[in-house]
Amino acid sequence: MSENLIDNINVLSQELLPTPEEVMEALPLTGAARETVLSGRNVIEEILDRKDHRIFVVVGPCSIHDIDAAHDYARRLKALHDELNDTLFLVMRVYFEKPRTTVGWKGLINDPHLDDSFRIDEGLIMARRLLRDMAEMGLPTATEALDPISPQYLSDLISWSAIGARTTESQTHREMASGLSTPVGFKNGTDGSLTVAVNALHSVSSPHSFLGIDRRGRCAITRTRGNRYGHVVLRGGSRPNYDSVSVAMCEKELKESGLPTNIVVDCSHANSNKDPALQPLVLDNCMNQILEGNQSLVGMMIESNINWGNQKLTSDLSALKYGVSITDACIDWATTVECLRHAADRLRDVLPRRLS
Repeated sequence: MSENLIDNINVLSQELLPTPEEVMEALPLTGAARETVLSGRNVIEEILDRKDHRIFVVVGPCSIHDIDAAHDYARRLKALHDELNDTLFLVMRVYFEKPRTTVGWKGLINDPHLDDSFRIDEGLIMARRLLRDMAEMGLPTATEALDPISPQYLSDLISWSAIGARTTESQTHREMASGLSTPVGFKNGTDGSLTVAVNALHSVSSPHSFLGIDRRGRCAITRTRGNRYGHVVLRGGSRPNYDSVSVAMCEKELKESGLPTNIVVDCSHANSNKDPALQPLVLDNCMNQILEGNQSLVGMMIESNINWGNQKLTSDLSALKYGVSITDACIDWATTVECLRHAADRLRDVLPRRLS
C-alpha cells in the first residue's frame, strides 16, 4: 500500500515558520517595553492579592485588523490610562486570534492581509511589533491565549491573558495557562455554567507536564509549576450574569471550592446580548455593586473601538471604515471615555476603603 494513503491524507502542504527565538531576536524586548510588561503584571497581581485598591479594565477592540487604527487607539488609551490611573488600571485589549464556531476570519496572526492568504509568518511579526510598540509607549496589553504555540512568540509582551468560553474546558488550554507568566482570566462556559471555569482554576494552579515547543521551535516536554493568578471572568451565557445575584452565586461557588473570590465581569458578549449600547449599563451596574459594598469585583472588560459598531469583511478592503470592528460590535471612543471617567469619579473615594 502506498505510504501517501496512510499519512497526511488531508494535508496539502507545510511551510516552516521562523522559530520564536528568531522572531524575538528580530524584534527584541527593549528596556522600556520590559518595564511596562512587568509593571502591568505586578499591578494586576497586587489587585488580585488585594494589595492594590484599583480596578483593572481590559478595554479595546474586539479584534485587531488594522495596525494604523490600533496605534491610534493605543495613543488615545495611553492618555486616558494616565488620567485615571489613581482609580482604574487600563489595559489595552489586543486580540490577534479569534475562535470560530464554524468558519470565518481567524484574526491578524492567522490571516494578516484579510484575504485568505494565511501568511501566519507575517502575522506573527506584525503582532509582535505592535505589542512592542504599545509596551514602549507605556501601555500594558492583554490578549486571548488561543493557539498553544503563539505564546512562545508573544507572551513576553503581554500583561494579562484570557482563556475564552470555548476553550475554558480544554485540557490543552488549562495546561498552557498553568505555564503562562501572566495572570489569567477564565471565562464561564458559553452556556453560562461556572463549573468549567471553577474546574479550570483548580487545574491552572497545579503543576502540569505536556507537549509543547521551546524557543528554538523544537518539540519539548513542558513542565510548569502552576499559575496562582487564575480568576473567573463572567461573560454571560443563556442569560447575562453580571447582576448582584449572579455575582453572589459566583462568590459562593468560589468560596466553597476554596478559591479566591476574584471576579472580572465582561461587559460585552452575552452580558450585553452583543449590543454595544448595553455595555456602559453593565459597567454602571457593577459600579453600583461596588458602591453598595461588593468586595469581589476586581476587573472589567469592555469592547471598544475608535468608531461605533461593526462591519462585514469584504474582498474590497478599501471599502472598510476606519476604526470599526470587523468582528463583534464595539462602543466608540467618545462613549469609552465618558463611561470610564464616570466610573472612576464614582469609585475614587470608595475603592481605597476596600483594603482597610
